[in-house]
Amino acid sequence: MKLFQTYALNYILVILLTFAATWYFISNDKNKLVTASEKSIESVVTISSNNGQLNSIKSGGIGSGVIFSKDGYIVTNLHILSGNAINVRLNNGKNYAASVIGIDDNTDIAVLKITSSDKLNPINIADSENIKIGDRVLAIGNPYAIGISVSNGIISATGRDYGNPYLQLIQTDAAINPGNSGGALINENGNLVGINSKIFSKTGAYQGIGFAIPSNLVVQIVSELIQYGKIRTTWIGNFRVARVRVNLENKIINGLRIVEIESFGPLYEKGVRTNDIIFEINDEEGTWSNLTKSLRFAGLGNDIALKLSSGDKDFKVIKITSDQTKRIN
Repeated sequence: MKLFQTYALNYILVILLTFAATWYFISNDKNKLVTASEKSIESVVTISSNNGQLNSIKSGGIGSGVIFSKDGYIVTNLHILSGNAINVRLNNGKNYAASVIGIDDNTDIAVLKITSSDKLNPINIADSENIKIGDRVLAIGNPYAIGISVSNGIISATGRDYGNPYLQLIQTDAAINPGNSGGALINENGNLVGINSKIFSKTGAYQGIGFAIPSNLVVQIVSELIQYGKIRTTWIGNFRVARVRVNLENKIINGLRIVEIESFGPLYEKGVRTNDIIFEINDEEGTWSNLTKSLRFAGLGNDIALKLSSGDKDFKVIKITSDQTKRIN
């Protein structure tokens, strides 16, 4: 009987310890997210742009922004700006008129500047190269203009692209609704890993997939806009590509099909057109990563050589020298 009682007591003790440990870890995890929110929420602002009515959001666009520096620089999405007056509302409710310092169409980033009598709280920035699929994240912004709100989720994917060779995105399932654009995507330490940018749905409202611009790219773009007022990144034209796999001489080869190209820029001037397929980039396979890598290195003085096929025609090779690449203004 005593042996049975001993086993029973030990069993109950194990259950209690397991329950206590589980409760501790769940509670600690929740407290960590609360701390992260409290750390970063003061760094997120509401941005409204309209036709001169600084306290009205009905006559123009509305979105969110993130305080980048103590001296009043704020990063947001370009697409939310409209009209001839831009207003920034801090989390304490105070409003300030903002001026546009610079914009970048390719990454949908805009930098604003306010002169504030308040002490500003710039957000801490994490290295977005270190994020992993499954990491916990929080999206902070002003959805539907109801006020600064926080939603939680995970990193669903990294390096997402939609054919734009100048931009790769973070995918998250954290709720990002209209008005969240330009807000912060933070890790569980409260540090910025991305700027909320796109919602992938037919209605434009949250349906489980949202996107953010990686913090490393944000820092690069914002720093250039603050210093130069424009972007000096390598540019060979406005075009979009789609991954394809083609059977050539009984061998499956990766390529990038040109699905859209505007009729100006070095790439177009070299004869590249819609439906051309890029098979090689600087003697390497025609992959997305090799394309984006070639654009980065062109900014350091390297040339770009592309091997393409146009329909049933033979291959052609075009070369764009670093001197021929143009700068995004």
